[in-house]
Amino acid sequence: LVKKGQSIGYIKGAGDEVPKYLKQIGYDVTEIAPKNISTGLLQQYDAVILGIRAYNTVPELKVKQTSILDYVKKGGNVIVQYNTSRGVLVKDNLAPYMLELSRDRITDENAKVSFLNKEHEMMNYPNKITEKDFDGWVQERGLYFPNKWAKEFSPILSFQENGDAPMEGSLLVAKYGEGYYMYTGLSFFRELPAGVPGAYKLLTNMISIGKNDFEIKLKR
Repeated sequence: LVKKGQSIGYIKGAGDEVPKYLKQIGYDVTEIAPKNISTGLLQQYDAVILGIRAYNTVPELKVKQTSILDYVKKGGNVIVQYNTSRGVLVKDNLAPYMLELSRDRITDENAKVSFLNKEHEMMNYPNKITEKDFDGWVQERGLYFPNKWAKEFSPILSFQENGDAPMEGSLLVAKYGEGYYMYTGLSFFRELPAGVPGAYKLLTNMISIGKNDFEIKLKR
């Protein structure tokens, strides 16, 4: 497991244990009290991750969201984990661009995965992601995927189960200013405790995005 970036700020949501498992693979993780969120505070971290359902359960984010987006604009990486589509406390600026949540979910942990952009940095750096990295997932692929988003977002993965139409909203990334905003409904909160290697690799790549000369390396 290769990592770029070391320090992570974590804003807890509804009680997931993701920080514990990030610490186990060597990250320095600081849990941030919502009342203390400011752009200046966040800028000390290589990435800021919001826990599951943070925008459903943390009232302070109504007023702190502008600081989070400003951190992205100034070069930070923000990873937002799933929120339910009902009861979202932050509506107008949940993301820097239009993003609408839905009740779309993939409950089959073995649902077929397709890569929508194999050349994207997130799929290649610092760890190469392959279909084998989606073996051994538990309980589900993910839940409450967005089903509408602005053109600035790039969808990375597509899942399909039971002959239904493919869902492409499980992992979205957008450049905003100098940084990256990522929204994911993938169930990292289940896969990390279960020790799923591919989930660790993918989340590490998300944390690492933008911390390299990846595009130059591709051209070479």
